[in-house]
Amino acid sequence: MLNDDRQQYVIQSNDPKGDEGFGKFFGAVILFVMFLGFVQVAYESVMTWYHDTMVWLNDTATYLAGFWPF
Repeated sequence: MLNDDRQQYVIQSNDPKGDEGFGKFFGAVILFVMFLGFVQVAYESVMTWYHDTMVWLNDTATYLAGFWPF
């Protein structure tokens, strides 16, 4: 019965910072940049591994070629 005397107010805010679309877009941009960073680290790791493997194979082949009699 006490609800009959109470006034109810509707508060409407037009705050542009509260826009959910901007937050989702900004979050997607951050995730995309993190993904590109991961791809860069993975690419550099694979290229370094490949380069080191080629150097090792070259050194091994040079060492084994030293045993050939001709």
